[in-house]
Amino acid sequence: MSHLAAPTARTPHEVLTCYYQAMLDKSPDDLADLYTIDAVHEFPFTSPGFPPRFEGREAVRAGYRAAWGASPAKVQEVRRIAAHETADPEVIIAEHVVVGTLPTKATTFTVPGLLVLHVRDGLIMRVRDYMDGSGVASARA
Repeated sequence: MSHLAAPTARTPHEVLTCYYQAMLDKSPDDLADLYTIDAVHEFPFTSPGFPPRFEGREAVRAGYRAAWGASPAKVQEVRRIAAHETADPEVIIAEHVVVGTLPTKATTFTVPGLLVLHVRDGLIMRVRDYMDGSGVASARA
């Protein structure tokens, strides 16, 4: 079980911070624990190893466990470019660049991305996750 604060205590910015930490830790459990039971995580751009969407917290958990478990990539940093608040207090748009290494080839990679998070009562209800597909491919090669 996650060691995070009670969900009602987290703002969308705090949820984003936890989301990035789960990426750094490569922890599908910490990531999935940020979602509502019936959350939807969509990937509008095709990326190798990811389906178009995960439906439900447990699908997020299983999907990221499989994807992260199959990849030798190590995330070194999530560079936050910007976090944009919207007219809807439950929605935050985040720009970032994931920087990591591929130990099997001693190379580094970068994957620019954009997240649109819909957060209610401290939990993610919906994510639209825009990743650079070629960056993802280089991180898995």
